Amino acid sequence: MSTILNIILTLVVFNTLVIVHEWGHYKTAIKNGILVEEFSIGMGPLLAYKMKGETMYSLRALPIGGFCRMLGEDTAISDNRSFNSKSTWARMAVVVMGPVMNFILCFVLVLGLTATSETIVFPEVTSVSPDAHAYTQGLEEGDRITKINGESIHTYQDLYLVLDGCNGKDLDVTVENNGEKRDLVITPSVSEDGSRWIVGFVPLIKTGLFADTVDGYDKVSVGDVIYETVFSMVYYVKSVIVGLVRLFTLNISPEDVAGPIGIVQIVGDTVEQSLSVSVVSAVKSILSIMALLSVNLGVINLFPIPAMDGGRLVFLIVETLRGKPIDPDKEGFVHFVGFVLLIIFMVIVASNDITRLIFG
Repeated sequence: MSTILNIILTLVVFNTLVIVHEWGHYKTAIKNGILVEEFSIGMGPLLAYKMKGETMYSLRALPIGGFCRMLGEDTAISDNRSFNSKSTWARMAVVVMGPVMNFILCFVLVLGLTATSETIVFPEVTSVSPDAHAYTQGLEEGDRITKINGESIHTYQDLYLVLDGCNGKDLDVTVENNGEKRDLVITPSVSEDGSRWIVGFVPLIKTGLFADTVDGYDKVSVGDVIYETVFSMVYYVKSVIVGLVRLFTLNISPEDVAGPIGIVQIVGDTVEQSLSVSVVSAVKSILSIMALLSVNLGVINLFPIPAMDGGRLVFLIVETLRGKPIDPDKEGFVHFVGFVLLIIFMVIVASNDITRLIFG
């Protein structure tokens, strides 16, 4: 695919997430009687705008986010339509609804993708490799893996997160079969390509509710679709949190961090591979990336980082506990410093993307 098309697809995906996120802030602010001065897609210099009522709807030059600017958000203004004139709970609702809308979008996308997937994999054993340690330890057909090292296993994806950090050590595995639970100790094996740790079994596979019927495979039920959707989202959230913790503790390599340029490359590569199968497969790949990025945006915004929704939420919680608001000018300064640091971080990540692109 051409680089231009990759960029266009990435901008469509990213700006959709930004619009959904900011729309959550916007609608909740309006519902609570707060004046929204500007609803912007993009940051930086103003490219175009349209006034509708008292709100300016704008498009800005840098497609790296957006904002919903409310009256009196970072300064003390004596106006009953200002953000800071509203109750703590109203302001919390405004702050939280941006990330909530990202979670809702992810849920809708994952629900649709799950219902129409050609295959859905479950952590239930259909056969065990005779060469795997799991075979000698008694893992057998019909066993459903419910826990590994105390971590609940709801979907097959959960195995990836648990096994990723096992370093080949023995696993305490709980399985259930016909209502009977058993505890096993299994040493993981290395996959054939040497890229990951595996238990060594063939999982149960079903076809999606609205996918084509495949001989030898059952279709999922409506309950299966909802269950898989909910716990796939839980898996996404846990993955993002684990990644952020590794990032903040410097326990992650630069190759594992992708910024806007890296995302363009990921979108392009994924769509190109999917197009070799079908156009429908490519569309599903884009929607899958959108779902994952939507969760990323929601979780990252809820982290207690100044200038992010989570940072604002922390100030509101402190205000509730101390019984009086923090000086808006001081809070605004903290968020400004946080925004500057965020921009510096984005520049570093973008530089890493460029280095990886040039030197491979």
